[in-house]
Amino acid sequence: MSVHIKAQKGEIARTVLQPGDPLRAKYIADNFLEDAKLVSQTRNIFYYTGLYKGKEISVGASGMGIPSIGIYSFELYTEYEVDTIIRIGTCGGYSTDLKVYDLLNVKQAASESTYAKFSWGIEDEIIPHQGNCFDLINETAKNLNLPLKTTNIHTSDIFYRKVPGTPAMAAKYNCSAVEMEAFALFANAKYLGKNAATILTVSDIIPTGDEISADEREKALTPMINLALETALRM
Repeated sequence: MSVHIKAQKGEIARTVLQPGDPLRAKYIADNFLEDAKLVSQTRNIFYYTGLYKGKEISVGASGMGIPSIGIYSFELYTEYEVDTIIRIGTCGGYSTDLKVYDLLNVKQAASESTYAKFSWGIEDEIIPHQGNCFDLINETAKNLNLPLKTTNIHTSDIFYRKVPGTPAMAAKYNCSAVEMEAFALFANAKYLGKNAATILTVSDIIPTGDEISADEREKALTPMINLALETALRM
């Protein structure tokens, strides 16, 4: 077991789906996995391992923000010999070129965060997905006839801003949307030589205020969950 995950060695699969919300992890385990077992609930951050079409897969939360996913993904990679983490989450669209419910496959994550610099000596402001999972997500979406957009996204430490609009970092790297975790996940995977990808569902459009309601979210996220699980079968 690690400091923050109390699963025993061997109780976490080599491929992990990682939503931010612990209850979303529970929802996936309850509704998409067979024989799912709760293997860790430290700090109410739930991790489950079960079977999807016969393949062992784990699902567990990252929490919110770069520091949280930085901890959980590092421990999964180093303490539990995880090969691949697919982050599945929501994002806000900076542009009206996006619509709510759009599915995004993240090509690169740009951030003002110093996480990568001070953790691993990675000076880059923008870090790409790691390994072959990104390409497999694209191929799987095509096979499932799921519309999917590839894009750069902005990983921000800030949810509420004094000045509205698209931040300079996002504009610099042509980021179509914002979330709070992918940059740290990609940095850890790059340093450790692991696979990492991020699939996002657009939950709101910042310029217009369009958003998916709380009641609609479970149904809205189903295509993303299915895409991640079907991709995991190919890892």
